[in-house]
Amino acid sequence: MGFADISIQEIAEDFNVHVDEVLRLCNQMRISYKHPQTRLALEDAKAIMSHLLAQEQKSNS
Repeated sequence: MGFADISIQEIAEDFNVHVDEVLRLCNQMRISYKHPQTRLALEDAKAIMSHLLAQEQKSNS
């Protein structure tokens, strides 16, 4: 599995959510991390971003 060049903290910043929300998603999806600067595996980053996009679209409709 490849690694995305993005951390948990960067995802939170890109999606304008608190880093705790992304950490909660990591825990919910059983994605292991050590700290908010942890670089994520590509598939894990995609899963988190897809979830955040779905939440964003749901709140905009």
